[in-house]
Order: sequence, then C-alpha cells, then structure tokens
Amino acid sequence: MSETKTRTWRDGRDLILERRIAAPPNRVFAAWTQPELIKQWFAPAPWGVSHVEMDLRVGGATLIVMRGPDGTEFPSRGVYLEISPDRRLVFTDAYVGEWTPSDKSFMTGIIDLESDGLGTLYRATVRHWSEADRETHEAMGFHQGWSACAEQLAALLEAPGGKP
Repeated sequence: MSETKTRTWRDGRDLILERRIAAPPNRVFAAWTQPELIKQWFAPAPWGVSHVEMDLRVGGATLIVMRGPDGTEFPSRGVYLEISPDRRLVFTDAYVGEWTPSDKSFMTGIIDLESDGLGTLYRATVRHWSEADRETHEAMGFHQGWSACAEQLAALLEAPGGKP
C-alpha cells in the first residue's frame, strides 16, 4: 500500500486513513511528536502550521495552529490519552489541558504505526462522538485534507536525506 486510502467505519462514526510510508515507525512517530517536524507536514498546502505546543505525556496538552493562505488561524487544542513510542499516539479535543473539558468536543485521533519490514503501515483513525460529527468532518474535507497531509508526511520522511 503506497497510495493513501480513506474509509468510514465503526457504526459510521470513524474515518480511517491508511498508507504505507517507506520509513521506520520511530521516524513517523517523531514526525508526529516534534513541533518543528509537525510544522513541515501537518496542514495541507497551501495551508501551513504557524505554532505548535506539545506536552508529550498522558494528560499533557497539545496546541497546533493552522494558518490559511489568507492568514486566518485555526487553533486546535487537545490532550494526549495514550503514548506508546513508535507504535501508537492517541489524542482528543474533549479536553483543552489539565483535564479541562473543551466547549465542544469533536473527536479522538488514534495514530497506529506498525513495521512491515520495508517501512511503516500508518493508520490514522478519527473517532467522532456521533455520526453527525463524522459527517461534519467529512464536509470539512477530511478525506482530501488528511490524505494530502499523509502524502506530505510521506514525502518528508521518504526524501533522500530526510530524517527526523
């Protein structure tokens, strides 16, 4: 699997993206957990990431600010629920830090990494609270946006000399 595939799953609440990345899981994990690397691939071009904060521990807060071509910024806050280095990263927007509930929770992201001997089988599952939330995320461009980001992630990690 070298192309990016997306699908809907689990009673219609999950959106799933899968891709093989020709880099080992530790490099993919680093790209998800190091602010300077996140800035290089996390928002689909021509969007970018202007600011990243990460407290990489269970219960630690995360803030990623995406910036549109017109300069409009969209902050995304959450907390980490599970951190298994080089294997799994789980985060949610249900909290904004210090276990403070967000105004409107939307999703939980689950990033699974599995070595296949040639690289990493990368799976991003986005679990929504309801089918309506999943539909909203699809309408926002999940399939196109997350696929573009997965392609950018792969390009960063697979480039000659590219190594987080």
